[in-house]
Amino acid sequence: MSSPTNAPPPLTWTSQFSVASSSRGAQLSGDKIVLPHSTLEQLLSAAPVTSPEYSSSRSFEPFNPFVRDTERFGSGNQIQQPQLPHPLTFRLVNPDNGRVVYAGIREFSAEEGEIVLSQFLRGSLGVEDENEEKRDSGKAGHDQSNDIMTSGVNDFGISKAAQMITVHAKQLPKGKYARLRPLEAGYDPEDWKSLLEQHLRRNFTTLTNREVLVVPGGHGIGGNNEEFRFLVDGLKPEGDGICVVDTDLEVDIEALNEEQARETLKKIAAKAHRPRGTVEGSSSGGSLDLFRPAEGQVVGGEYVDYELASWDRSQGLEVELTKVNEEQELDIFLSPFGSRQRVKPRLDEHVFAEVSSESPKRIRLRSTNAELDHAETIWISVYAFPSNESAEALVVPRKFTLRVRPMDTDVVGSASEGNPETAPPNPSDVQCKNCLQWVPQGRLFLHENFCLRNNILCPKCLRVFQKRSEAWESHWHCQYDGAFGSTPLSRTKHDYYTHTEQTCPSCSRSFSSMFRLAAHKTTVPQEGDPDVPNAEALLSGLTPHELADGARTTECHLCDKIVRMRDMATHLKHHDLERFSRPSPRLCRNVNCGRTLDGASKSGDTRAGTRRGQGPGNDIGLCSVCFGPLYVSMYDPDGRALRRRVERRYLTQLLTGCGKGWCLNEYCRKGRENAGIGNAAVATRDALPMIRPFLDALNTTEGHVTPLHFCVDEANQKRRNLASMMAAEKGMAGKGGYDIEWCVAALEAEGGDLDNAWQWLKNWAPERAETH
Repeated sequence: MSSPTNAPPPLTWTSQFSVASSSRGAQLSGDKIVLPHSTLEQLLSAAPVTSPEYSSSRSFEPFNPFVRDTERFGSGNQIQQPQLPHPLTFRLVNPDNGRVVYAGIREFSAEEGEIVLSQFLRGSLGVEDENEEKRDSGKAGHDQSNDIMTSGVNDFGISKAAQMITVHAKQLPKGKYARLRPLEAGYDPEDWKSLLEQHLRRNFTTLTNREVLVVPGGHGIGGNNEEFRFLVDGLKPEGDGICVVDTDLEVDIEALNEEQARETLKKIAAKAHRPRGTVEGSSSGGSLDLFRPAEGQVVGGEYVDYELASWDRSQGLEVELTKVNEEQELDIFLSPFGSRQRVKPRLDEHVFAEVSSESPKRIRLRSTNAELDHAETIWISVYAFPSNESAEALVVPRKFTLRVRPMDTDVVGSASEGNPETAPPNPSDVQCKNCLQWVPQGRLFLHENFCLRNNILCPKCLRVFQKRSEAWESHWHCQYDGAFGSTPLSRTKHDYYTHTEQTCPSCSRSFSSMFRLAAHKTTVPQEGDPDVPNAEALLSGLTPHELADGARTTECHLCDKIVRMRDMATHLKHHDLERFSRPSPRLCRNVNCGRTLDGASKSGDTRAGTRRGQGPGNDIGLCSVCFGPLYVSMYDPDGRALRRRVERRYLTQLLTGCGKGWCLNEYCRKGRENAGIGNAAVATRDALPMIRPFLDALNTTEGHVTPLHFCVDEANQKRRNLASMMAAEKGMAGKGGYDIEWCVAALEAEGGDLDNAWQWLKNWAPERAETH
């Protein structure tokens, strides 16, 4: 690794641009900017020139020709090329007011001489919108006779619209910590924690100290968009800004003052006073069973989620919500849980819904419905639309009964129940012209007199109301569709669901209704252009918007790379593929040696030593350590001199021994004594016949499979014996275990640690086929 003194110099670049109109940056979010294409060429010209990192071998082995060649190569003849830092970050300065903010680059596609800023950056830098400038200049032109101000030109004759921003290339340190302070009391971490993480991940490359971070929330009562505002008040490493990409950022939320902290705790405690599953809170939900209804309750603005795990897939399903007061406005949302839909149904993301104001509410699904294909389970959510009443009324739970039952396919599309125009129950009954009810012939006169005085029939929906009732006064019909209701809350809900423009938070695309937004989020991949499906989304099998939700990063436990959580399964499959395609380790020919020829690393590389120029350096199958005592620099093309050296080493071991108390080499006098082999002393006339087969096979094609027996150090011998025991054991689930060469490589990579060696085998080594 390069030392800090050899680190490349920082990127130095500065330029000034005029701010493009705010409409050009409407699609930008967070701290993103767009610069001209020529800026990229300037940055590359200003970038420091670096070379590929050269790592010299740790130890020099004179008998290893690969090491000598690597050392001679040194650092010469290396390719020089400019290298831009990643990610690119910039320091933006407004010279008019001195405001400073840090930003990340979105792309290089702006007009020459212009910079496109997001709305967040425009506010942070104090850049005025064009509409405000026109209004200000209009007022000035109306009050003054000078026409120069009317045209939007200041005292120096420079157009006010051409506001300049100075841009500096600034490489920020990776952030470790950030402290945020809410600007309002009552922020509950359950409400904004996931939103904050998602907002930072999608929209920000940097964080600037003392800036206000606005996190968009969900839809409030009546469709108002909720926002969470935080002041960035403290960063680590300390400074004006940090980079938040590819780093583990710890975030603390602290109140601005004691009064705000007390108010926040008070509001959170009030919410916690009615937790789920209690008398005052929403039900906990859970599993649904066919034919067994589920009784529950839900607080306004909350969901109760149920799961149907199994059902007869040859039949349809009917989901029914009953025992609901029409004034409470409870809705059903349903989504199959499978490869394409993996989120619980919500107002802005669901597949099926029943949101009418009538009761009971039903959703009927055919067995041939395409959305049910490959569905693992079905999620059903009951949602209470929040009312516009007082806060006390909002927390009153609304009771319901939810049941799911099989449904014959013929039932779907049958005539509606309770049609007033059906045949009379009795042949003598006649129909009242006012309320359309069937009454006996003799009671018709009295019934009509009472009915005409007190009841009124809605000609559109044929529902009967009392003339002076609140339900009749609040009864409404939508002029654009066939919806109707009898409460102000139902009208508010219908207008919000159906006739209020909604915006997708991922792609900023607008839709005419909540249902069109839900269809967009459950059918269209949410990265890139929504009109052009993202190939990654189509191939991943994830649900729409799941790509963005799974963009959080984590560290792979195998290779230490930063991987997106949604890609972790695919990333681990690549490791499995490498595990089965990785070349097997080559063992040292010395049966007492616990090393491989090429060296093994903790990351599973079975050729790690050879890649560093520390390969064996010989052609007789010994590792560099075992071959060291046999190495000489003389020319020996036939290997005769090498054979004589091997013969002398064998004779020395058999006649004299190594004298080590741990040696168990059967071809060593001391090893034979330690192992209890009879007649440890071997005469010369007996030693020569013992070693002749090994000498004869030394330079033959069978040489690499014919063992050699040289004494080694204690740790090396212990690793080899431990590897033999590991190879004799069965693998997991009764499989064949691991071959001896993989066990030797595991112990070599982990320095002889048995537990770590087993984990190394599990991560990097293929198990051998089971033998019977």
